[in-house]
Amino acid sequence: MADNTYDVIVVGGGPGGYVTAIRSAQLGFKTCVVEANHLGGICLNWGCIPTKALLRTAEVYNNMKHAADFGLKVEGVSFDLEKVVKRSRSVAGQLSKGVAHLLKKNKVDVVDGFGKLAGGKEGARKVAVEKDGKKVVDLTAKHVILATGARARQLPGLEVDGKLVWSYREAMVPEDMPKSLIVVGSGAIGIEFASFYHTMGAEVTVVEVMDRILPVEDPEISAFAKKSFEKQGLKILTKAQVKELKKGAKDVTAVVEMDGKTQEIKADKLISAVGIVGNVEDIGLEGAGVKVEKTHVVVDEYSRTGVPGIYAIGDLTGPPWLAHKAEHEGVICIEKIAGVADVHPLDTGRIPGCTYCHPQVASVGLTEQQAKDKGHKIKVGRFSFIGNGKAIALGEPEGLVKTIFDEKTGELLGAHMIGAEVTELIQGYSIAKTLETTEQELMHTVFPHPTLSEMMHEAVLDAYGKVIHM
Repeated sequence: MADNTYDVIVVGGGPGGYVTAIRSAQLGFKTCVVEANHLGGICLNWGCIPTKALLRTAEVYNNMKHAADFGLKVEGVSFDLEKVVKRSRSVAGQLSKGVAHLLKKNKVDVVDGFGKLAGGKEGARKVAVEKDGKKVVDLTAKHVILATGARARQLPGLEVDGKLVWSYREAMVPEDMPKSLIVVGSGAIGIEFASFYHTMGAEVTVVEVMDRILPVEDPEISAFAKKSFEKQGLKILTKAQVKELKKGAKDVTAVVEMDGKTQEIKADKLISAVGIVGNVEDIGLEGAGVKVEKTHVVVDEYSRTGVPGIYAIGDLTGPPWLAHKAEHEGVICIEKIAGVADVHPLDTGRIPGCTYCHPQVASVGLTEQQAKDKGHKIKVGRFSFIGNGKAIALGEPEGLVKTIFDEKTGELLGAHMIGAEVTELIQGYSIAKTLETTEQELMHTVFPHPTLSEMMHEAVLDAYGKVIHM
């Protein structure tokens, strides 16, 4: 092979891209990753990881403020914002270097630059790489996997300016802590930032156009979260829309329409968290004949675009926009290319979703309404954190675990949780769904005591009238 000829070229080094490249190399393919910015992509550098570092700081800070509840004395609690941000960036930097190490260890070549489909035919797809407007190299491969990710959606009138109107990037590296903040959008990104800034002392107002916050979650969990957030002091407006934004020298005023009436909300900053769009521009899709719908590349169940030799994975292909979805999608894609036996399409119904606010929110599978809409006759179980010894000992008695089963088969259709550490607990139900576990098998499983996981058992028992501790 010529030096610039590969079996597989992956365009984009985010979670989906670098994981796919490593698995590709493990399968014996000569592999290259083309990355324009940072290895690890948005998730590792400007998303999942650094935001969790910020939220961990907020959690510790909140615990310090409530030290007296645990019999501890802490005086003069405060924070150094510069060091808070520095720690978050350090965590991201450490993991980005880790990705570079993993790629090198697996003998994956990394090309620094912006990759673009540049013609060729099946068996010899070409990718042109540029950096700062200058050509770096032309690469050729039999298979090109696009993993260019997505970016924050910009709404007219709410365009990010980096000063008064922030995207997630600016929100992660504030130079000063705003005293007041408007967050537009109450999905995972919006709620996580609302939770962080509120905990750190800002007065936060969340504006959501839908009739409830966290709209992808089970309505019962959304209602629980709203009540909890409002109890903490967050102001939440649902069925509300920002109609106009007035910018001052040092603040913004949002004109919000709600129930046919308008009100003005003034704040130091505004965070726009209204969804994402795929990075489909300028990567040669049109010339290659790759189909795009609503800013996302159209693919089949094995990530094939319909153009032989060109594939797409992750956020570029649409929801759910989750790093773990991208990773698994990429592995399935490359294993299918390699002809690995027993490769199955990704079942998105088994992908857990997590929101790292306080309290945390996590779910997998169908909501109660979705299960009914699909024609299931269901059994629903619930268990409150207040009935769990570990939750009370932790000082975290607020929360709920909800399970949904098919009455006839005992299939676990969905699980929905809110409370301390549910983003860790949800994987138990994810495994149960993957193994097609029934209610009987979950009931017969022994859960350790005292743990939060016992509530998962109790929620199953409750669905069948066998709950013990409630």
